[in-house]
Amino acid sequence: MTKTITFNDLRRIKDSLPDGATHRIADELHITVQTVRNYFGGSNYEYGKNCGLHIEPGPDGGIVVLDDTTIYDKAVAILEEEEAKKEQ
Repeated sequence: MTKTITFNDLRRIKDSLPDGATHRIADELHITVQTVRNYFGGSNYEYGKNCGLHIEPGPDGGIVVLDDTTIYDKAVAILEEEEAKKEQ
C-alpha cells in the first residue's frame, strides 16, 4: 500500500516518537536501525537500506511517496500508544 504525505509531516512523526522507538521499530520488523532512520529522511545507505521512499521537491519540504507503509504504520501505532498512556 502506498501513501503520500509531505516530508515535513514525515519528520514531525519521527520527531514525535519517544526515545528508543527507532530501535523498537527495527527490532520488531527485523531491520537495521539505520534503515528506520533512512525511512524518516536519513541517507546512510552503507549501514541501512532504502525502504521505498521517494521525495519530490515542493512546498512543506516536498512530497514523499511511501511504497511500503510498514515502518510508518508502526511509528503511528507507537504514537497512539503514547497518547493512550497520557490519557490514563
